[in-house]
Amino acid sequence: MAIEDGSGIPFDAWRLVGGLEVALDVDVLFGAYPDRDGPPGAPDQVLRLLGEHRIRAAAVASLRAALFDVRSGNDELIGVRSGKDELIARAAPEVVPVGAVDLRDPIGAARELERLAAGGVRAVRLFPDEQGVEAGFPSVRHVARRAARLGLVVLTGGDVRRFWQPFAGLGADVVFLDTHFYHLGDFLVAAADEPGFHTSTRLLNSPDALELAAAELGGDRLLYGSRAPHYEPLVPLLRLATSGLKPEEIAAVAGGNAERLLRRPQS
Repeated sequence: MAIEDGSGIPFDAWRLVGGLEVALDVDVLFGAYPDRDGPPGAPDQVLRLLGEHRIRAAAVASLRAALFDVRSGNDELIGVRSGKDELIARAAPEVVPVGAVDLRDPIGAARELERLAAGGVRAVRLFPDEQGVEAGFPSVRHVARRAARLGLVVLTGGDVRRFWQPFAGLGADVVFLDTHFYHLGDFLVAAADEPGFHTSTRLLNSPDALELAAAELGGDRLLYGSRAPHYEPLVPLLRLATSGLKPEEIAAVAGGNAERLLRRPQS
């Protein structure tokens, strides 16, 4: 990607990225939002986009599961009863399936968590904004408790200033996918008391956000997330590559931390 910087000199982002690759992207979606302009999110297109951005594996959730039908969307992604399982199995980049639940149906969501965990799924993704659910709703705390009991890693959207609360005191591993650099201070003080709290780096694009977070909590609490194909994967990749983090911290953010959370044996 080369653009002009205003001086007429082409700006080559990939030159700055250098040899950096992402071992595991924690924030990828298959499917489209019916009420938004954007890409269709077909699996082959998403996987091609990831490969073009040097992303070798991705934690993928299904928008069909989040927005339309939980069980069939999850099954389609996981390949339980789907004709697409061959595509997923042969995919390059590798797909790490992430289940989804409907927070508007806490009883059904708890049952789906049990089913996903029994099927070997390691993580569940919550879509509170898309489902019109607020952090203070009893359903969120109910799902948070059940996920923690099952040992599932939770990937959650929503404003971190509110959505940290349902997970407080549970000892759960949670990745906040929408932490904005304006709200980084709130995440840092919440995470100081919760060793399982992690954040995606997607929106931490201020000049010092990654460095501040690593200094306060350590680089093991930051995970690269792109939200491909509904966000530009190069932006967080470029920010990470040009950060002041140590090489070992960059490698951890670019997949090592996600590998630790999502591939370890389930307790």
